[in-house]
Amino acid sequence: MSKRKKVLLITPPYHSGVVEAAGTWLNLGFVYIAGSLRKAGYEVEIYDAMSHFDEYDGIARRIESSKPDVVATTAITASINDCLQVCGLSKRIDPEIITVLGNVHPTFCWGQILSDNHDVVDYIVRGEGEVTMPELLDCHFAGGNLSKVDGIAFRDGGKTVATRQRAYIQDLDSLEAAWDLIEWDIYTYRPKPGSVLAVVNSSRGCNQHCSFCSQQLFWDRKWRAKSPEKFVSELEEIHTRYGVNAAMIADETPTLDRQRWEKILDLLVERSMDFELFMETRVKDVVRDRDILWKYRQAGIVHIYVGVESADADTLEKYAKEVSIEESRQAIELINKEDIISETSFVLGMPYETKDSIASALELAKHYGPDMAFFLAITPWPYSEIYESLEPYIKIRDYSKYNLIEPIIEPNHLTLDEFKEQLNKATRLFYMDKFSKLKGMSDFKRDYMTSVMKLLMEHSYIGAQMKSIKDAMPEEMRLFLENKAENFSPVP
Repeated sequence: MSKRKKVLLITPPYHSGVVEAAGTWLNLGFVYIAGSLRKAGYEVEIYDAMSHFDEYDGIARRIESSKPDVVATTAITASINDCLQVCGLSKRIDPEIITVLGNVHPTFCWGQILSDNHDVVDYIVRGEGEVTMPELLDCHFAGGNLSKVDGIAFRDGGKTVATRQRAYIQDLDSLEAAWDLIEWDIYTYRPKPGSVLAVVNSSRGCNQHCSFCSQQLFWDRKWRAKSPEKFVSELEEIHTRYGVNAAMIADETPTLDRQRWEKILDLLVERSMDFELFMETRVKDVVRDRDILWKYRQAGIVHIYVGVESADADTLEKYAKEVSIEESRQAIELINKEDIISETSFVLGMPYETKDSIASALELAKHYGPDMAFFLAITPWPYSEIYESLEPYIKIRDYSKYNLIEPIIEPNHLTLDEFKEQLNKATRLFYMDKFSKLKGMSDFKRDYMTSVMKLLMEHSYIGAQMKSIKDAMPEEMRLFLENKAENFSPVP
């Protein structure tokens, strides 16, 4: 290359009122793609338009000032429309800008995207991007044969083509993270005032078979892991250099290999960093690790999400969850016993859903006793295994609504509006019940849950619904909603 080419990585400005309730979250994929591109000789900028809450005029100004040769963005199904707008905006500013789309939705829907939007999208990266992106751009700028680049899709002579699938990266320790390109001052976890928040991963992949989920498809049910030493060293680096003191472990199943996971816990305990960790894992792994759960807490893990998904055994079978209701109850009980925040979700809205079945899910949630529970709308991504059976029931085709919050499936016995109201009602009633039990919690959980509940009311998608029933709430909660938190002091 005669001069260094500049790549601008843009996180699209998509918002659903979910993740931003808890804080601002960086795009971890870009951290490693930026590292690979920089190693290959490219100049790279990471621009998180979502976390900045920038509108398209602000995004245009950033593109104009950056003057990139390449704009790359990342799309889940819910954000694909925004990604296409980013690509179109880039082309209007400078038709010579090369636009690249990646992540889950383009990986599977590349044909439709390129057929309908080939005027604004030049390339799609299918699967992992750390190796593919440098190879693609090297080939493009050298005028090479694109068909030899694995893991991409593009237009060739008026036809949409895809090259063969690229093999998954086996040595995750070899990937370089461009943590220095992150604007750390915008990332914080709201329940922890003054925090600097990171998103990290210790492994990639998912070997589960959940029929409604995209991750096991994206990773082809394969799982690879960083060494314990590499993962903990990365945490130590961002803690020491950038003051990070809270992190979400983004792995689907970080605990899959017990021996490796216990080594990570031991290293975290040994290095004793002032760090809070949040994670997701499998019900079965929590039950398996009952004898070492104390290490989770000692290692700094304060919040664990496990997917329960349904109160109905037949639905669990349709979801291919491979977990029993009893195992789910046991896992949540074990998490609670270690004074770790427990969170779960119920995915509702199958064609046979009724008010009574949603009420049963609420009662089961109360019985399980998680600290946090969310009642979500089944969302069959167009590439998911469950899509074909649910397609006749889809009423909403706008992908921006495919966020697990907006119902897009209409059950046989509920209208869309009725179904949405039942989900909101279940969430409201669950947290009202949880609020009434604050006095029985540990100091840690009471402080944490007090903060979380205020955030849900003021910043989340369920805030308006919770405020609408404030007359039925205890006095403490009404004061909370009226921003009089200073008057709220639950008795220890």
